[in-house]
Amino acid sequence: MKLVIVGGVAGGASAAARARRLDEHAEIVLLERGPYLSFANCGLPYYLGGEIQQRGKLLVTPLERLKVRYKLDARPNSEVTRIERALKQVWVRDRETGREYAEKYDKLILAPGAKPRVPEIPGGDLHGVFTLRTLEDTDRIFSRLKDVRHAVLMGGGFISLEVAENLVNRGIGVTVVERNPQLLMPFDPEMTSPLVKALRNKGVELVLGGRVTAIEMVDGKSLRVHLTDGKTLDCDLVMAGIGVEPESNLAADAGLELGVRGAIRVNGQMQTSDPDIYAAGDVVETRDPVTGQPGVIPLGGPANRQGRIAADHIFGREARYRGTQGTAIVRVFELTVASTGASEKTLKRLKMAYRAAYLHPNNHAGYYPGTQAMCLKVLFDPLDGRVLGAQAVGGEGVDKRIDILSLAIQGKMTVYDLEEAELCYAPPYGSAKDAVNMAGFVCSGILRGDQPQVTVGELLEHQKAGTLAAVLDVRGADEFSKGHLPGAINIPIDELRSRLAEVPAGRVAVNCQVGMRGYLATRILLAAGRDVVNLSGGYQTWEMFSAAGLTA
Repeated sequence: MKLVIVGGVAGGASAAARARRLDEHAEIVLLERGPYLSFANCGLPYYLGGEIQQRGKLLVTPLERLKVRYKLDARPNSEVTRIERALKQVWVRDRETGREYAEKYDKLILAPGAKPRVPEIPGGDLHGVFTLRTLEDTDRIFSRLKDVRHAVLMGGGFISLEVAENLVNRGIGVTVVERNPQLLMPFDPEMTSPLVKALRNKGVELVLGGRVTAIEMVDGKSLRVHLTDGKTLDCDLVMAGIGVEPESNLAADAGLELGVRGAIRVNGQMQTSDPDIYAAGDVVETRDPVTGQPGVIPLGGPANRQGRIAADHIFGREARYRGTQGTAIVRVFELTVASTGASEKTLKRLKMAYRAAYLHPNNHAGYYPGTQAMCLKVLFDPLDGRVLGAQAVGGEGVDKRIDILSLAIQGKMTVYDLEEAELCYAPPYGSAKDAVNMAGFVCSGILRGDQPQVTVGELLEHQKAGTLAAVLDVRGADEFSKGHLPGAINIPIDELRSRLAEVPAGRVAVNCQVGMRGYLATRILLAAGRDVVNLSGGYQTWEMFSAAGLTA
């Protein structure tokens, strides 16, 4: 068996290592266009910021180890220029010598990844305008940082926000320009509003709903960025983080079937339309296990698993890729934002039935020092309670809860299962009723009718339609005075039973700060025969929607 792999890093390198473990005698050729076959591209922003201090730490597996420990014919600076399927060979150009040669294969794995989108605007190719994908990109940016006082980052996605944090930590001023009205487009907008606040508190200037139209050189060194509204931004560095595109030219030229956004279409075993050619990583089209829709989701974890599955199938193992549900996380200063599965935006666009619930649990026991709250949003099927998606923003513990909910989605678990999930508990780590259990209680209570709820969006629709008699705030008077929903009346929860006559007839929406007192008020009013719903996540969630401009 001769296996040729095009591309290293995540998908290709993991496929090569797995292939060697499965077959000691196979000939495995690993061809990488760049000088490094296995490096941690997800660590690049943290090297720029100095959090990772040694460049060598980014080299996951050095070339010599690939050759000796894994017995790979590993060739850096080797660019595959075309595939000849009929002859089962690829043409390779040695980028150091210029020599071109043919390399035969029995099986071929394509893992060239994705390339950053380059801004197609005047000045997009100027010196000082960068993208961030490779170690070489990082070296070029790093060499310039000593002269950078201010940087403009195009795009408000994961990489731009990681770079923003790290540049600020180096004392560099940062402006982020995002053409959409929110950061992190895979998330629902209200879940990103705490992130906006955190960035601005650190001095990051955000231009949301704006777009860079041109970049010009000033005084032969500095840059001037022009925006759609006519404003300009002077800076010393521009980095474009406006997305990536699958590097599928090789596959297209070879006549392999492509899917959405030009990605290579593969089956569950990572085979392309040619059964002797496999593909893995950011170059492939995957299927969303929640919605069933095809898509391109460039993430390191899925790329590694896909490479492993391709090698398994080539060497006779039973393996099948289950799809990519987009589990992702980013840290920006003191906040962590994470998601898994479908967003509410996606479910609405696909017209899929769902319910949403918000809660604001602590990361661990409230009586233990250092408690940090988070906002957790769970989306679930209104019929069977199957978990469809989840998003969280907060401090410590966000990653743990989204990881658990990611597995719940993969296992097709329901919100009723979340009620019974047995999770670690000790005061420094969690609560006897963990945030995941609490999500189960809230969502299951909605389905059982124990706690009728409305989201902020649904509340606004009721108000617009005139189907609400009143909004009842059951917080204390001091809390109410610091801010409340427009037109709300205030009856503190501890006085509600004695003041039921003051609650207007008709449907009443109850709210408190995060939903717990509202739940109790809902039970009291239901017992009194009243028509009542609780605002999911309470006033704190209302504030998140308001900050995102969704309550006007």
